[in-house]
Amino acid sequence: MNKPHRFLIVQTAFIGDVILATSLVEKLHFHFPDATIDLLLRKGNEGLLKNHPYLNEVLIWDKKKNKYRDLLRLIRIIRPRRYDKIINLQRFGATGLLTALSGAVETIGFDKNPFSRFFTRRVEHRIAPDIHEIDRNTELVSWFTNRSALKPRLYPSTEDINRVKPYQNKSYLCIAPTSVWFTKQYPEEKWVEFLRQLPDHLTVYMLGAPADSNAIDRIRQNVNSKRVVNLAGQLSFLESAALMKGAQMNFVNDSAPMHLASAVNAPTTAIFCSTIPQFGFGPLADESHLVEIEEILECRPCGLHGRPECPLGHFQCAYGIRTQQLMEKLP
Repeated sequence: MNKPHRFLIVQTAFIGDVILATSLVEKLHFHFPDATIDLLLRKGNEGLLKNHPYLNEVLIWDKKKNKYRDLLRLIRIIRPRRYDKIINLQRFGATGLLTALSGAVETIGFDKNPFSRFFTRRVEHRIAPDIHEIDRNTELVSWFTNRSALKPRLYPSTEDINRVKPYQNKSYLCIAPTSVWFTKQYPEEKWVEFLRQLPDHLTVYMLGAPADSNAIDRIRQNVNSKRVVNLAGQLSFLESAALMKGAQMNFVNDSAPMHLASAVNAPTTAIFCSTIPQFGFGPLADESHLVEIEEILECRPCGLHGRPECPLGHFQCAYGIRTQQLMEKLP
């Protein structure tokens, strides 16, 4: 009798990347229900996977404190385990080195990883209009499963759901107005304009990290309405997901909250400013809408990722979006 498979998925990038990596957790569990599945992520993102039913263990890499010493610690943990397959979703050298030195029976990753020559299997990393990130990741395992990508999924607990129930006694929207990158962030004054036009019966919960609280407070004060509530820093990842699940609509940037909504199949309107959905990071919920500037700009997209400022100074890709485009996505 064959022993159950043992897998390790490596994704130590940002919150949205980890959420999208759960697509592979779903897929591996579907094909190998008795398998042991572990996931390696960066310190700070582990709350996303708390009590995940298909994960055996979440390994944590502290990238901010003693980055390479902690990487060696992880290699010492991983090597004796002799995973059947390590699946590296990243294209950066540190995780490539870890994968190459892992002692796994098979090591799989993208060809753009500088250590991929030492993997047992390399897969082309392609960006094309019809390829989502979950499709790219699925290609890494398609040779022993199939090419069908499953949606990412997170699992808020009963405690998470109960924590947000007091907010759910009325019709509400969730808005996550900020982003790490300036050019991915719909401008504050545009959010204010939108919020001022919303129907009076809708409560609006503004979501974000603790560092987003000041920006959200500025928006709330400019709207000057008690139905706009600042919840930045007050909810965990999974509590936020549970709240988004019950919203009439979630308005988000091309950022982590968009993927959070996808992972609980919450209705989503995603606003794309300098980036475009064709890069493969669009929303995946059953009810998903895209909002972009209707005018064709020669400067858009200005890069694969966001930028700290508009290279040309006008940020027309954001300011050119009409408020009515958002209003049309209300249920």
